[in-house]
Amino acid sequence: MSANSTNLATKPHYPILDGLRGVAAITVVAYHILEASTTNTLTQAINHGYLAVDFFFVLSGFVIGYAYDDRWHKMTIGGFFKRRLERLQPMVIMGMLIGALCFYFSDSPAWPNIHNVPVWQLLLVMLVGFTLLPIPPSMDIRGWQEMHPLNGPGWSLFYEYVANILYALGLRKLNKPALWLLVMVAGAWLAYYVITSPGGDVIGGWALDPVQLKIGFTRLIYPFFAGLLLSRSIKPGKLNKAFLWCSILLLALLCVPRLGGQEQRWMNGIYEAAAIIIFFPLVVYLGACGEVKGKAESKICKFLGDISYPIYITHFPFIYIYAGWASGHRPLDLKEATVYGIITFTVSVIVAYATLVFYDEPVRAWLRKKLN
Repeated sequence: MSANSTNLATKPHYPILDGLRGVAAITVVAYHILEASTTNTLTQAINHGYLAVDFFFVLSGFVIGYAYDDRWHKMTIGGFFKRRLERLQPMVIMGMLIGALCFYFSDSPAWPNIHNVPVWQLLLVMLVGFTLLPIPPSMDIRGWQEMHPLNGPGWSLFYEYVANILYALGLRKLNKPALWLLVMVAGAWLAYYVITSPGGDVIGGWALDPVQLKIGFTRLIYPFFAGLLLSRSIKPGKLNKAFLWCSILLLALLCVPRLGGQEQRWMNGIYEAAAIIIFFPLVVYLGACGEVKGKAESKICKFLGDISYPIYITHFPFIYIYAGWASGHRPLDLKEATVYGIITFTVSVIVAYATLVFYDEPVRAWLRKKLN
């Protein structure tokens, strides 16, 4: 391993931010389960769970800036991309593999043409999914217009890679005033978009069409580069019980009920703009200012941080199964839906932890030896 990689590996990190990433990831799983079992998005519990993606983008920008901004005198662009691929790509492949298996064995009225998909086409979509390159609507084998129909959340990893490319190829060189200008313009556009959008929300970004691409880039640019700016501006203090208070604040932001109803959706747009532009960077700042106290809190933050990415990128194939079951059993029996929802959640956690321990960590350790 090179000296550069050693320095990067041993650079201190923020364990509370790791823990918050896990809190957000687990909330996403619960949100998707509840989403699949309801027909009314206006009254859904954990109503704003989808905003966890925007929180992830803020975290990502902060972590990328902190980890790499001061390394470019030693590190090449190729070296940066190798590190990002090493970190992200193994679980992308695992998520697509699980998605392909679940698709092949699925049977639900939610996807009436699923058994007409030839195996060669399923394998082709899986192989393209390994690269995270988005597929066009003509290759959609599920019918939900996803750029990754075997594992829907792959869309956000696609934008994660886009942000990394933009950062590495030039935007990392922006000085602080220029970065402030970019963040302010992106924030103004984000606020305008979400407040004036027909739905009064930022939901979308997962399809390869002009409307969805606009949503995806709107959701990406401000949060990621606001996180980058925060990493360059922060002067951490010492906040007691930061993990607890930041977790409560983050959960509250994600669980706020839908505002404005059907008639005044702009009210919900104002809330989402405020959450993304103001409160998510605030949560990251407070988390970075905090200190982990005691072994128990340290272990919790580590576990949540370790499992955050695996659970996010592997849980959705099981959501497809749950959603398929729910679509064929409406109106749902509350007890039955709760039992199957708990099973889905439990399976998601177990699979995520198993793939972390027996696949992701060993593969990344092997890649570090081979690529450095």
